[in-house]
Amino acid sequence: MTAFGKLIRTTAFRLTLAYLFLFALFAASLLGYFAWNTRRLITEQITSTVNAETGEIGDIFGRRGLRGLVFTIENRALRPGANLYLVTTPTGQAIAGNVGSLGPGVMATAGWSETAYRRLDEQDNADHRALVRVSELSGGFRLLIGRDLEERKRLFGIVVKAAQWSLLVVVVLGLGGGVFVARRVLRRIDAITGTTQRIMAGDLSGRLPVGRSGDELDRLAENLNAMPERIEALMTGLKEVSDNIAHDLKTPLTRLRNRAEEALAKAGSEVEYRHALERTIEESDGLIRTFNALLMIARAESGQARGNMDDFDAAEVANGIQELYEPLAEEDGMRLRVETVPTPLHGNRELISQALANLVENAIKYGKPAPSAQPLSAGASVGMDSREILIEARREGDQVLLSVTDHGPGIPESDRKHAVERFVRLEASRTQPGSGLGLSLASAVATLHGGELRLADAHPGLTAILAIPAATGVTERIAAKTPDVAQKVA
Repeated sequence: MTAFGKLIRTTAFRLTLAYLFLFALFAASLLGYFAWNTRRLITEQITSTVNAETGEIGDIFGRRGLRGLVFTIENRALRPGANLYLVTTPTGQAIAGNVGSLGPGVMATAGWSETAYRRLDEQDNADHRALVRVSELSGGFRLLIGRDLEERKRLFGIVVKAAQWSLLVVVVLGLGGGVFVARRVLRRIDAITGTTQRIMAGDLSGRLPVGRSGDELDRLAENLNAMPERIEALMTGLKEVSDNIAHDLKTPLTRLRNRAEEALAKAGSEVEYRHALERTIEESDGLIRTFNALLMIARAESGQARGNMDDFDAAEVANGIQELYEPLAEEDGMRLRVETVPTPLHGNRELISQALANLVENAIKYGKPAPSAQPLSAGASVGMDSREILIEARREGDQVLLSVTDHGPGIPESDRKHAVERFVRLEASRTQPGSGLGLSLASAVATLHGGELRLADAHPGLTAILAIPAATGVTERIAAKTPDVAQKVA
């Protein structure tokens, strides 16, 4: 396709043509109305002048008779730029005036008419147009008074010529502007097309050019640039996940196979076989939990869980997690304490519960204070001992906060961003069982709900916070479903 062919097929050029047509039509209508109004105004002025003169000459005829009428007509006919005058007898014979010829039948009918005429002093046969009024006087005499229409014709011609030139200028400038705008837009679209082709070819580092005008194409380019960035991040994450799965799951699978092989080679009794099968099942359950966590993270990151969102009270979730994990915490010498207020929230209750459960499990596993731990500093949470884990649900500004606080070694600030990645286990946690997916799932759930996972110092220890935006109207909807909640909230 030629460059001109691409140019005229652009949306910008077609829109320019459409607007040009509409503007030209509007301009032509406006000029046409102006020309028609001008013609009407001149006609009204002619009729007003002729009517006044007809009345005046009629009065002269009534007072001075035919002689006075003829004398008046002859005098007025000799003036420069005079109107048309003609007086005829009842038989149609001209007796005074400056009209040499008229159109047929004009003098036979009283009233207004537009006719061709020729003056007496004109030697050629050129015909002109005039607007005349024929009046019948007493005795059968007829009086014609008219005005040449050359002035109206000339003014109308000026308006028509101005309209033609105006439309020509509009069309030329419109086409020129359309070509300029279309070429400018086409250059930007070609640049966008070239970049998208490189991206489709696999070069995810390509970015669309963004200008300084901030127009709709710049906004489109910014949004489109966000897509390859997100795709590149997902592809990098997928590669890392694949590498981590291959690396981190190879060890338990190898251990699973070795145990089964060892059982076949060495086990000699039913008890030994049973023990080997139990260890195999335990290892398999760990693998299943890992894959379930990966599936949950994938659901959260893909947004599939948005369809299962509902209104609920985050305080109920926190209380339920405390009841569920209290026995496990007691086995490890820890104690769970919960502090909540009615906190309406809109989201996926299952995923938020799982994310909070992961934070509590991590606190139970890694939140034990070191044997040489000092008493709590002044910045620590009031009322907490060193083996206590605090679960909170509260509203802070326009966010709902679900937090878990422990008094273990915590996570250094330099490692916190790295800690939420999949299969990442810090040095302090490598001796504990786990897959390194707990914080990854919590972060993915927070992102799904438009929030974030925050890791902060508890002085000592760690505070993990799920910060989720609070949706408007949730309190009223929960109250409508459960009246007792309305009393709690109130």
